[in-house]
Order: sequence, then structure tokens, then C-alpha cells
Amino acid sequence: MSRPKSAAAPPDSMTGSVAFDYAAPAEMFSIRSTLRGRRSMAYRRFATAAEAIRFVVEGSPPSLRFGVILEVLEQRLDHRAIRDLYNNAAYPFSRG
Repeated sequence: MSRPKSAAAPPDSMTGSVAFDYAAPAEMFSIRSTLRGRRSMAYRRFATAAEAIRFVVEGSPPSLRFGVILEVLEQRLDHRAIRDLYNNAAYPFSRG
């Protein structure tokens, strides 16, 4: 079984900028390693991708962000794509 690829949103064909729906529902998957070497997975749903992005960037410690994957409209986003979307001018919330 191959691992799904994480990617940023595809570029908009007209402007070349990233087209992303911040209002779409999102699911967050987080893999954490315990002190004993075991891994656990956390799952959480968000009404909007913008809320999920804010939670990951502003509400979680930097060390845990590397194991986070957001799924938005069947697209998987890794920690780099999440940070890029947070820094994007189209991000709807003020940054904390």
C-alpha cells in the first residue's frame, strides 16, 4: 500500500496563485510518539479549513505540528502546506 502524497492546493490556472477553499470542512489527523516508542493517532473534525489551520498553527506546540495532516476536499496537507496556507493573504482570520 503506498502512502498518500501531501501537497499544497493546486495553482489557480488564471492567476498562478493557490486556489484553496478555507470554508470547506476539514479533518485533522495527528500522529504522536509516546515516551515508550509507541505511536498514537488523534483525529478531529473542523467546520472549516481555516479553523483547522488556526488550531494547528496557533494551538499546538511546534514539536507536534510535524505529525499533523489536514484533509480538505479529499486533499491531504502536511505541516509545510498548512503553514503556507496560514501565511497566505487569503487566510480569513487575523494571525495571533
